[in-house]
Amino acid sequence: MLENNSVYLSEFNTKSSSQDEETEEVCVANISPLERQKRLRFGITQFVIALVVLGLMLAFGVDRLWRLPLLFLFWASAAGYFQAHDKT
Repeated sequence: MLENNSVYLSEFNTKSSSQDEETEEVCVANISPLERQKRLRFGITQFVIALVVLGLMLAFGVDRLWRLPLLFLFWASAAGYFQAHDKT
């Protein structure tokens, strides 16, 4: 019953494959490999620091509310990692 009502998207594609290839955007890295290494190193270092601080907070039984600022440390580490990974 579903087979009779299905619509194929290829029927609506009016562009040829050569037109699709010409209009595709190419991602060009806007930072050098050295800068990518710096950002990756920053992200990893920040992540390790955040884990150490979290471990110390858990070991000393610090209240949960005091762990909230660690979000900024983890956020900075993720930003450094993704900037290095996406070459931006």
